[in-house]
Amino acid sequence: MELLNKFPYIANCALLILGLWGVLSQDNLFKKIIGINIMQSSAILFFINLAYLNNGKIPINPQGETGYIAPLPHVLMLTAIVVGVAFTAVALSLLIKINKGYRTSKESVITKREKSKL
Repeated sequence: MELLNKFPYIANCALLILGLWGVLSQDNLFKKIIGINIMQSSAILFFINLAYLNNGKIPINPQGETGYIAPLPHVLMLTAIVVGVAFTAVALSLLIKINKGYRTSKESVITKREKSKL
């Protein structure tokens, strides 16, 4: 495979690493949510790249011919997008509640306050 064919997979790995870095290294909960969304986008792009076929045709009335793109991975990724949007909405609403209660969205400050209550 030449480098041009590997580029989508390299970009997926870069997005996955960027999202993982955002989740593991950031103290702000909002940035962690963004990191999770980046990782989700990386997974969706990975499956779309796997389903890609050079010179593929749309699967309308195939009549036994070959070279058609399978629509199932694309449909599953549409479902994953909807689940991701729902996750983001719930996570952001919880973050708003946390921010109202603690007056911060930094994980270290929230953990210190919770430990001091014990």
